[in-house]
Amino acid sequence: MSVVFKVARRAVLAAAVLVSSVWIAAPSQAQAPAPLKIGIIGTGKIGGTLARHWVKAGHEVFVSSRHPEELQNLVKELGPRAHAGTPKEAAAFGSVVLVSVPYGAMPQLGEDLRAELAGKVIIDTSNPVSPRDGDRVPEWQKKGAGVSTAELLHNHRVVRAFNCIPAASLASNANRQPERIAIPIGGDDKAAIETTERLIRDAGFDPVVVGSLADTRRFDLGQPLAQGSLTAAQLKAKISQ
Repeated sequence: MSVVFKVARRAVLAAAVLVSSVWIAAPSQAQAPAPLKIGIIGTGKIGGTLARHWVKAGHEVFVSSRHPEELQNLVKELGPRAHAGTPKEAAAFGSVVLVSVPYGAMPQLGEDLRAELAGKVIIDTSNPVSPRDGDRVPEWQKKGAGVSTAELLHNHRVVRAFNCIPAASLASNANRQPERIAIPIGGDDKAAIETTERLIRDAGFDPVVVGSLADTRRFDLGQPLAQGSLTAAQLKAKISQ
C-alpha cells in the first residue's frame, strides 16, 4: 500500500469519525428544552419565590401586582431575565401564567384578562378561604378550587399546583436532601401538565400527578393530600389509599 494511499485512507476515516460524532451529538443538543416565558400574577411569597427558582433555572419571568413599582427591587435582584408590570402585561407576556392571588380576586381576573389568558397554561396556587374571599367560598370549595378556577378564568388548561406547600418551605427546601418534596398537581390538559411538571422540577421539587382537575379536590386545603412535606413515594402511597 503506497504512502499516499495510507494518508488518504486515514484522512477519510478521520472525517467519517468526525461526521459521526457530530451526528450523534446533534440530537442530544436539539432535545434541550428552550427556556419558558412565565407571567406571574400576584407576586407575594409564593409568586416571588417561584420567580427566583425559575430565573435560576434559566427561564424568563414577568412579575406583576397592582403596584408594580414595588417590584423593582425584586427585578433588580433577579437580573435581565426578570421584568415587572401590571397583571395584564404579565398575562400577555407568558406562555405560562402563574396565578397566585387571594381567591376572591379570581372572578375579576377572569373578566379583566380573558383575552390575555386564552389558550395559556395556567398554574393555579390559590385557595378559597373564609372569610377573606367572600360569600362564594362555600360554592368554590364544594366544587373544588381547580374546577372553579378553570370556570372563572375561562380556561381549560388550568393546572393546580403549589397550593398546599408553606411559602417558607417553598423558599428554603428546594432540592431537599436526601429526597425532594413532592408537589401534587392535576389538570385536564396533557401538555399543560407536562409543562407544569417541568417547572416544578426546575424549581427543585418532584411533581406527582393526582389526576384530573376535578381530582385536585383531594389536595385542596384541609383535604388528606394537602401536605407540604411528603416525598414523591409517600404522596403516591397516600393517593393509592
